[in-house]
Amino acid sequence: MKIAIGSDHAGYVYKERIKSFLAAAGHEVVDCSPYPPRADDDYPTMVRPAAAAVAQGQCQRAIVLGGSGNGEAIVANRLPGVRCAVCWNVESARLGRAHNDANVLSLGQRMMDEQTALAIVQTWLETPFEGGRHARRIALIDQPQPPE
Repeated sequence: MKIAIGSDHAGYVYKERIKSFLAAAGHEVVDCSPYPPRADDDYPTMVRPAAAAVAQGQCQRAIVLGGSGNGEAIVANRLPGVRCAVCWNVESARLGRAHNDANVLSLGQRMMDEQTALAIVQTWLETPFEGGRHARRIALIDQPQPPE
């Protein structure tokens, strides 16, 4: 699978470890923030390219990382076709894939240890989308809403 990855300074260490993990598992990794970011870099500019790679069909999935993962997920979810899940444990990763067909994973390096992060990535990669009633709900998410 072709997977984009991007992080700000607060997620850089795990980004590098996850890149190695993905490559060892046979995935093609596209690093969208390949240099060590500075603490004054803005996370939207560091993670948006990874989510855009999914939105534009250049990669099947993406992983974005920061301190908490929340801001990174907000940025990613602004792009049409992206369904980014913030995951903090294996079960949230499983449900993000099985029920939400999450094609982007957001992780907070400050929220978990490295082994947990790698277990989340593995689960997210291996869990298929269940479809069924969940597919109907995904379609509802993608429908434009009229202004109120």
